Amino acid sequence: MSLGGPYLVLAIIALCYGGWLINNYIRARHGYALEDEWGGKTERIERSDQALAELREENKALRKRLDAIEQRAAALETIVTDSGYTVAREIDALGAKQPAGQEAAQ
Repeated sequence: MSLGGPYLVLAIIALCYGGWLINNYIRARHGYALEDEWGGKTERIERSDQALAELREENKALRKRLDAIEQRAAALETIVTDSGYTVAREIDALGAKQPAGQEAAQ
């Protein structure tokens, strides 16, 4: 008499794992401590109003810094894409103006 072989075992494992996931989803949604795979608990971290205010201030500072970096990147982009940008030509011209007696390395 066969009970399904390895497929039955895999189905039982999948059902147990799915039940554990659903259980943790419901617990997290309602604010309870979560269980890890070994039965330990992970408590929910409650942040104080002061900690939240500090995080908001840090977030504002980082956003300002990011905005400044975006503006600098936009300025550099306009410099590079400008039709008057001749650095590549100047570099090529410097390579062509080698001192007498030196050959270009190829």
